[in-house]
Amino acid sequence: MLVPLPGRSRSRAPLGLAALSVCVLALTGCEAAGDVIPGAGSGSSDEPTAETSGVASERAVLRTNVKRGATDVPVDTLVKVSATAATLTEVAVTHPGGTLPGRIADDGASWTAGDRLDPGVTYAVKVTGEAEDGSTVRTSSQFTTQALTLDQQTYPSVAPLDGETVGVGMPVVVTFDIPVTDKSGFERNMHVEAEPAQPGTWHWVSDTEAHWRPKQYWQAGTDVSVDIDVNGVDAGAGIYGQEDREIDFEVGDAHVYEVDAQTHDMKVFENGQLLRTIPITTGEQPDYTTRSGVKVIMEKFDAKRMNSETVGITGAEAYDIDNVQWAMRLTYSGEFIHAAPWSVGSQGHANVSHGCTGMSTENAAWLYAMTLRGDVVEYTGTDRPMEPYNGYGDWNIAWSEYQGGSAL
Repeated sequence: MLVPLPGRSRSRAPLGLAALSVCVLALTGCEAAGDVIPGAGSGSSDEPTAETSGVASERAVLRTNVKRGATDVPVDTLVKVSATAATLTEVAVTHPGGTLPGRIADDGASWTAGDRLDPGVTYAVKVTGEAEDGSTVRTSSQFTTQALTLDQQTYPSVAPLDGETVGVGMPVVVTFDIPVTDKSGFERNMHVEAEPAQPGTWHWVSDTEAHWRPKQYWQAGTDVSVDIDVNGVDAGAGIYGQEDREIDFEVGDAHVYEVDAQTHDMKVFENGQLLRTIPITTGEQPDYTTRSGVKVIMEKFDAKRMNSETVGITGAEAYDIDNVQWAMRLTYSGEFIHAAPWSVGSQGHANVSHGCTGMSTENAAWLYAMTLRGDVVEYTGTDRPMEPYNGYGDWNIAWSEYQGGSAL
């Protein structure tokens, strides 16, 4: 049976006010102006609001790279504060939704924000330092970032889900709801770390989708951390990243299922051990031949309606079967593994399906129970190849070619 992937509607996550960092310009006895972020809008170079205790050195200066009172500050600004003839002791950049993270350098000479900025937000900056003579210098200021509509921001959806256990063939899939034209800028801020470490790379499928996979199937038991650090990053064409995403997932046992359309069977391996050989039927009719190549389980349904009209099959070949049990999707175009009690007589002997892999209800239930999203199904025995982007077909692309899909 062939069933298409349901349309993925565009939905925007609500803009969260992430913690932000900001910088301020402060000094004692002299003004530090001119260290302005390009495009940060108009600012004031009037005397800063500074407060001191004791007799501060006239050389003590606290500087920020955002001008006091600036408006329309770009959201991709990374706020920084520096100290001359003084040591920074505290920097706080706050807004109505929280505090911008940041870190003072070990030598106390600078502070750098740990994140970029949110749009349409006013930040209040307070900086405290200690001058060389031991006196305290303080300053405060504020600035406002540029306002952005949702159509000027791109939100990253990530698979797998946080905390999910997946199969050894599961790629990291990041989907953006607004196209990214500056792919290299985004990719520099997209990180995947595995324990144990395994070589891998990003591969851009389109302007709205990027995949990451290791060179070989994941090692069973791998812990993976994904950091899509794109909040405020320039995506090109006036678009910016809307939000950061951090996802941790685990790779489970190595499940690899080998399907041979000529011998009409599926060999089920777990961590290299053959658990069961299942009689199956695949598609061999004109236009319905099952694809050969490496496929990955994308979705699981304990019951699913399968209507052939949704994939353009009408007339004498049409079907509409409700409650197809133990269905697991392999392609966007509608190939599934599922229970097919109506074809038990052909299973192990002939290919009679419209492209799906059918088996008995008992075998389908057993396989469904052990299968994870991301498990690998390797097909041989037909002359129709698997398309690399018809599902999670990443493993059908040679490694050198896959690396070439990186923007870096």
